[in-house]
Amino acid sequence: MVTISAEGRKRNIRQMFARLAPRYDLMNRIMTLGFDHRWRKEIVDRLSLSGHSRVLDLGTGTGELAFEVLRRVPTARIVGVDITPQMIRLAHERDRHDAAGWVIADAERLPFSGDSFDAVVSGFVLRNVVDIDRALLEQNRILKPRGCIACLETTPPGRNIVSRAIGLYMRRIVPFLGRLFSGDGKAYRYLESSTQSFLPTHALSRRIRSANFAAVQFSHHIFGNVAIHWARKIQG
Repeated sequence: MVTISAEGRKRNIRQMFARLAPRYDLMNRIMTLGFDHRWRKEIVDRLSLSGHSRVLDLGTGTGELAFEVLRRVPTARIVGVDITPQMIRLAHERDRHDAAGWVIADAERLPFSGDSFDAVVSGFVLRNVVDIDRALLEQNRILKPRGCIACLETTPPGRNIVSRAIGLYMRRIVPFLGRLFSGDGKAYRYLESSTQSFLPTHALSRRIRSANFAAVQFSHHIFGNVAIHWARKIQG
């Protein structure tokens, strides 16, 4: 059995998302059955942002969640971070009014000072980081007192018949469509397997609390196959 180092895993993830970048948004629509836009709206709603809030979109990809923040709160100050340069390039090209800042950075080593953001948002990011606890602690570090996080993540499928059907869709149909539209079925098999092995909702809630967050809550979607967690940084 070959053991891959943490840096090796990060390199593999970065290379995979670099290959997926040109078709990433299309495949997101397919993988989420078209619900991803609705979930991004809920993430922003959970944060109760003001017009002067400074928001970090962690693992921004092509910037979809960052742009949703700007649609809902046009005067917010948004920074999008991603480990994949190709994703940041696409996000920057879409930002025709230079409304956001775009930074290439690792979620476990963010290049920002402490207490500098009002909120951190992310979509399908934590399942791809090597050290979830470190990534959560980094988010806590850069948040101002009582700052908020909100993250969208897949969850391991349940035992009901709908969850099994969605699991079959992810195992069989999504890799086929990935080959068809992006030429990379292997990447979408990884995305399915990362869902299977990721933390259940309550386990992720515990990890968020352990990273010095309070008032941890979550909402389920697609019969428990997707969840949005939100929480507030503990003061002091």
